[in-house]
Amino acid sequence: MRLAVVSLFCCLVPAFAAGPAGAAEIVTRDAKDVRLATDDQGRAMVTYSLRGRMWHVFYSGAINARQPSATIPQVKFKVDYSGGRGQWKNFKNTCRSYDGPKLAFFLTGCKASDGSYWALQVWQRMLPNVGYAPWKSEQKVHEIRISHWRGPLAQLEVYAYWVNGTRNQGVFGRASYLGQPVYGFHTTSSGVPLDTYGRLIYLDTLDSAYGPGWKRENSFVVHKPSGMYCYGFYPYSTYPGYPRQRSGALVGIGKRYRLTLSGPGVTPDVAEYVDGLPVYDAGNPALVDLQTQMTLKAQTMARLYGDRLCG
Repeated sequence: MRLAVVSLFCCLVPAFAAGPAGAAEIVTRDAKDVRLATDDQGRAMVTYSLRGRMWHVFYSGAINARQPSATIPQVKFKVDYSGGRGQWKNFKNTCRSYDGPKLAFFLTGCKASDGSYWALQVWQRMLPNVGYAPWKSEQKVHEIRISHWRGPLAQLEVYAYWVNGTRNQGVFGRASYLGQPVYGFHTTSSGVPLDTYGRLIYLDTLDSAYGPGWKRENSFVVHKPSGMYCYGFYPYSTYPGYPRQRSGALVGIGKRYRLTLSGPGVTPDVAEYVDGLPVYDAGNPALVDLQTQMTLKAQTMARLYGDRLCG
């Protein structure tokens, strides 16, 4: 994804807490010996070890995703934690080697006999914001998430830009599925989705003032009805409800940014990357030209998709 630059005031409501799983469903957290199998009845079985016990969990009844609807619920798995009441012992695995699209945070996957795909992804969704080190055990967990789909995945457009009169960096873009915007209908006042259509984007920053490696910058909801988002990097010394871990304000500008979208329905989570920007220099013709182009791009997208926050 190419770099993009724009001089706009960036508006969004960041999510102070992670929302409902919604997308690729959470199987478990911090498990070991994780395996995936499928049969000819449209079921998947995930086997794993957790707290000294082996689990055999059945998933069925859902594939892909519905487009946003205020009246029809999003697709959802039927989950059987009993292992089919003992059926796991005779479960006939017909899973073939995975030959589907490359997935972020891929753990394992397979191609079912009907041609559809199942996959498990594992990543740290619950990390605290603005580079804080986790201080609760639930913030450190690695979630294992299951998905089932046929056809294209969700798409996430990502551009880097300057905001606040080019004094700060930011990112903007749009989430879509099968050409239509991804969005939900209700959130809390802090931007946490309250329905299974709403989707959060998780923004991580690489080698920033927060320290080396990837750190969580923030998470934010995709806008209704445009599917767009926009976020600016501003200084933080602490965060609402957080303990104070540092005395001075830091800005999470990094060498690179990773944005992870919770896939709609039961489709996989998707991630895109974009490089960080240099300090803006009005005397640099290349940066001025890029700013002009991306200002037009952001404004055109906002008009085209009816977004009042990012244009």
